[in-house]
Amino acid sequence: MTETLPLTGERTAPGIWHENYWFARHDAAYRWITANLDLGTGRVLDAGCGEGYGAELLRLAGAASVTGLDYEHTTLGHVRRVYPQVNVVRGNLVQTGFADDSFDFVTSLQTIEHLWEQPRFVTECARILDTTGTLVLSTPNRLTFPSGNWYHTRELTPAEFTDLLEREFEITHTLGLHHGERLTRWEAQYGSCVDAQLAAGHDRWNEELVELVTSTKHQDFEIRPGDLDESLDLILVARPRS
Repeated sequence: MTETLPLTGERTAPGIWHENYWFARHDAAYRWITANLDLGTGRVLDAGCGEGYGAELLRLAGAASVTGLDYEHTTLGHVRRVYPQVNVVRGNLVQTGFADDSFDFVTSLQTIEHLWEQPRFVTECARILDTTGTLVLSTPNRLTFPSGNWYHTRELTPAEFTDLLEREFEITHTLGLHHGERLTRWEAQYGSCVDAQLAAGHDRWNEELVELVTSTKHQDFEIRPGDLDESLDLILVARPRS
């Protein structure tokens, strides 16, 4: 059985049944990256790596080296134990300590909404990324994400997200994550699955919701351009401005 971190509400992790919808939603973005973008055999940084499952997926996709950057000791200790081939560094995301042009590929998924200094983080990504490198960021869409997550300092709309990134980068892909056919069909019958999960503790979920949450996989989400205002999460792929 996969070792899991304590559930705090700040991070998403595999192996927790009632968090499986959120894990699969996060996992879908990493899977899209490994299926659609060329990691090459270069140096990859997963900034705000959390539990480490995403960094491990990037490593398995063929990167020469993957570094997971996070700030919290318990989290990093977990990554070292569970994903020993991922390099682990403790650091501040807005002042990493890495040299200029240290990485060929930088990912930071569902992280920027936690940061107070979002423009400074984008500038730091530009500094540590090679001039020919690729950056991928994702964040919840404030237009559709349920309010009240006190771990988030500032959630972003599609327009705000692109504006933030365009100060330092040229955006090559602007994408939204949506429910796929199976989740859409379930919601047509029962209503919003997100609202249902938040309406009551998991010990009070009905059978239909329990079955949906436990069976959700990354394939149940679609990542595509268009309809950004209706998307659940936002994903931007960019390269440094020359």
